[in-house]
Amino acid sequence: MATVEFKGLVKTFGKTEVLHGIDLAVDDGEFVVFVGPSGCGKSTTLRLLAGLDEVTAGEILIGDKVVNNLEPKERNIAMVFQNYAIYPHMSVRKNIGFGLRTSKMSKADKEARIEQVATLLSMTDLLDRRPAQLSGGQRQRVAIGRAMVRDPSVFLFDEPLSNLDAQLRAKMRLEIKKLHKDVGTTIIFVTHDQVEAMTLADRIVIMKDGYIQQVGTPSEVYENPHNMFVAQFIGAPSMNMLTGRQTSDGVLLDAGPTIPFGLKTDISKITVGIRPSELKPVADDMPALLEGTVDIVEPLGSEALVYLDIGGFEIIATVPGRRPPNYGSKIRLGTQPEEIHFFDSVTGEALN
Repeated sequence: MATVEFKGLVKTFGKTEVLHGIDLAVDDGEFVVFVGPSGCGKSTTLRLLAGLDEVTAGEILIGDKVVNNLEPKERNIAMVFQNYAIYPHMSVRKNIGFGLRTSKMSKADKEARIEQVATLLSMTDLLDRRPAQLSGGQRQRVAIGRAMVRDPSVFLFDEPLSNLDAQLRAKMRLEIKKLHKDVGTTIIFVTHDQVEAMTLADRIVIMKDGYIQQVGTPSEVYENPHNMFVAQFIGAPSMNMLTGRQTSDGVLLDAGPTIPFGLKTDISKITVGIRPSELKPVADDMPALLEGTVDIVEPLGSEALVYLDIGGFEIIATVPGRRPPNYGSKIRLGTQPEEIHFFDSVTGEALN
């Protein structure tokens, strides 16, 4: 196992700078997930760590060793890609063992290592099959096994689950999490799926346009987003955002109502953020924060998502699924004060 550190990491392609001085330290044995929209720089960062692209400026350290000028094979890392890249003419045993082709281990030791990895991945009964006889999830496990067999210091995963269907993706998330628990190797995982990030990571690195927006545990980035981008990117459905301006009575929303909570700031243009899961229907005899007309209802079983029109602005709320409201009906909504987020409408930075 090993630590990983990026110091002022810069990458340019021609005249275009795509990473703008990335600084990050990953602890030994930590599971860190890079997440962000397409083009944010997360896969580029992974490729630089793997040695597949050349660093323009800055340093990459694995353990206490700068690896900028080392070949990929000299970095003691193993990478699992989006495409399985396993050999169709080879058995599972030979595919997994391919990672040991340059090893100086004896044949008996290599076989023992393959059996050990196959046991960890619950694949001992599949070792003599060909890839064509495997499911998508089993093929992905073969790719992971080929990486594991080398016993690397760091595992790198580049969107390894994106080609799988939803049910299989959920199953593989659990398998990868269990693998990390059993093996304890440092893992850096890249995805565009914030659900994967939230369920897998010890810490999440959220990126946008080649910059790190926030680093924290899943609960930290969900409960205390540093800016509007993080607030809307993390969480499904996205956080409701309503623009307004500060007054002596609170924040007067452009949608009409006033949010009656003051802020210690001189900023006048403010955006109020509330997660759909925190907006709840309130009884007629209770004070409401917002009131809207139902436009769309999305049943999800035990709950339903309700899209409401409030003064020409759309918001989403979560309601019990057994008796969802009718289209066109009015709903009064409330939330706890601590669930309301305030942002500078100009810079997007959090104010509370």
